[in-house]
Amino acid sequence: MSEETSKADEFGDDAPEVKDADGAGPAPDDGKADRALAFVQDIIDKMQVGCAARIVSNDARQVAIDIAGEGASVLIGKRGSTLFALQFLANRVVNRGPSGRRYVVLDVEGYRERREKGLAAVALKLGEQAVREGKVITFDPMSPRERRVVHLALAKYDGVRTESQGEGDQRRVQIIPTKVAR
Repeated sequence: MSEETSKADEFGDDAPEVKDADGAGPAPDDGKADRALAFVQDIIDKMQVGCAARIVSNDARQVAIDIAGEGASVLIGKRGSTLFALQFLANRVVNRGPSGRRYVVLDVEGYRERREKGLAAVALKLGEQAVREGKVITFDPMSPRERRVVHLALAKYDGVRTESQGEGDQRRVQIIPTKVAR
């Protein structure tokens, strides 16, 4: 069995099918998806974490790559910091030069979805607490994507509003009660 075959087998029968995103149009034949996949797999191999990368979505706007394998958690890092750093590097490598840009999105075994669901659940609990105690609750600094998850989770929650405060990497979400519980 070749190394490529064994890496592909790590995804098993649950491997997502490569497809175009809705409305984005077909993927251009610009080689960016292949370059992104090769770069990510090369980094994984050099880290010796026993994982494989696979393109799960490829359209005119973005290339989504999922990573799976035994040492996958190492590639996530604290609050996704390693994953986001690897994604940043992949975007820099893929989008060098004057040709069009395509956004590279990396995920490790569904981490992003789990993180977003967990963050939304925490936001709702803290929204309840803010209303109950009548106090402003402030999250730790978050990425723009994570702040958006919190804002959306509480957008229709009665009794609170959310605001982002701070600058740059120190930007955080505040949950502000609009009603005080009696």
